[in-house]
Amino acid sequence: MAMLSSSCAVADLVLKNALIFTCDDSLPFADSMAILNTRILRVGTYSAVQDLVGPRTKELNLGGKVVVPGFIDAHGHLIYQGLQMKEVNLHGVNHKHEFVTRIAEAAKNTKKGTWVLGGGWNNDLWGGELPMASWIDDVTPSNPVLLSRIDGHMSLANNVTLKLAGISNLTEDPEGGTIGKTTGGDPTGLLIDSARKLVLPFIPKVAVEERREALVRASSLALARGVTTIVDFGRYYPGESVELSWEDFSDVYQWADSSGKMMIRVCLFFPMETWSSLHDLIHKMGQVVSPWMYLGGVKGFADGSLGSHTALFHEPYVDEPGNCGMQITEREKLFNLTMESDISKLQVAIHAIGDKANDMVLDIYESVISTNGPRDRRFRVEHAQHLAPEAPQRFGKLGIIASAQPEHLLDDAESATNKLGAQRAEKESFLFRSLLTCKACLAFGSDCPVANINPLGGIRTAMRRIPPSWDHAWMPSECLTLDEAIKAYTISAAYASFLDKDLGSLSPGKLADFVILSTDSWDEFAAEGSASIEATYTGGIQAYP
Repeated sequence: MAMLSSSCAVADLVLKNALIFTCDDSLPFADSMAILNTRILRVGTYSAVQDLVGPRTKELNLGGKVVVPGFIDAHGHLIYQGLQMKEVNLHGVNHKHEFVTRIAEAAKNTKKGTWVLGGGWNNDLWGGELPMASWIDDVTPSNPVLLSRIDGHMSLANNVTLKLAGISNLTEDPEGGTIGKTTGGDPTGLLIDSARKLVLPFIPKVAVEERREALVRASSLALARGVTTIVDFGRYYPGESVELSWEDFSDVYQWADSSGKMMIRVCLFFPMETWSSLHDLIHKMGQVVSPWMYLGGVKGFADGSLGSHTALFHEPYVDEPGNCGMQITEREKLFNLTMESDISKLQVAIHAIGDKANDMVLDIYESVISTNGPRDRRFRVEHAQHLAPEAPQRFGKLGIIASAQPEHLLDDAESATNKLGAQRAEKESFLFRSLLTCKACLAFGSDCPVANINPLGGIRTAMRRIPPSWDHAWMPSECLTLDEAIKAYTISAAYASFLDKDLGSLSPGKLADFVILSTDSWDEFAAEGSASIEATYTGGIQAYP
């Protein structure tokens, strides 16, 4: 039993007759927990917390239900998630006809001249053919359209949009991006990575009220899925304005925090180019702005995505033999930004998906660590999706956080096999077990809205690794246990953002964020990975349902 209290304390809430998985190795399981003033007072047996029960204490008998720490989504885009919930939804579309029909319906219900936005399309679901503006021009004659691929690294524009932005056969590719063109040189409508910036200035800014509503909408969804904290990387994709994240911080997050409208905790990361602004802000406000808001660090980009053929690999894509992917940020610039950020004691996270991109980021991190000397810096690689054979060991040796998204495995199993070849894909993709074996910190998230906010789904995927339509696990040697998968969504995700003093485990002194699950059998949960959310609590107060 662990405890933190004086004998005269009286708890606000006591859980009893529960199966509490604490994520605290000093006491892995308990059956009771006492909470006072938003924090955990004591954890152990009921007899150990009984003296904390008083006339005003609410006792909750859970009948043996499993309780786990509130899930921490280690990588998401919360406001973007909320906005996309009201836009054209193309997730799961597996036929060209349905793709066009959904867009036609959206245009039909949109005023002439108004933008049709949204996305989530995945061309791999209908055989791999990339969409073109010509697919949708006839059904969107009066509306500019921009629809992002599921990974956020490629967008489809219609002809109205191309003309509005002045994109023609004479337009050159911007640095870090590609304009899709036919063999004759005409734009196809596909804008890859930073090529999106040619269109974005023409899209009206989303009103502050809409962004605030989006935060509330996405936060409600998160709570329903058991997420009590999200590490938010803003609305910044390659090509988007770096100011978006800062506007969301001031206009949305600070407003919500000061007006008591925050529903989940957020740890905010900002574009790496703005490291000095974040350094000044932390110096002014501290990293813990409030119990609801933490200032994290900065994020950069090494490459693009697998689905867009822009993830950077040592060897070419098998379906595009002349293409090894795209380096989004020039190496020297990425190194210099990392060095400057680290000197300013900022945490650095860099997006890397391909094996070459991951190796490059590890090289940069190793060089910065060697130059600036040892400290607790917790460098992160976002996605860490495809790793060369030596990379997991380097993650562990250098103490680099692997911030991964299990649900991407479901989307990318077929894609990786088709684009990299089965043998290569199976050697280097989603190496969760290898990373843990090499003592790397593995933190799980969703990358919402690229994938759903759904930790229980991610846990099941990490345990089973069975993609849709498959009857067997993809690389079963990389499967995790239930304990390991939960920890990647809790204590390890907290550690990955310096939140582990307050969050990530059900330990005395920490904030009382926890989830009650539908199951009362740990063995069945461990065998199947199946459960649902019955209730979500933040600071000891029920937040869902």
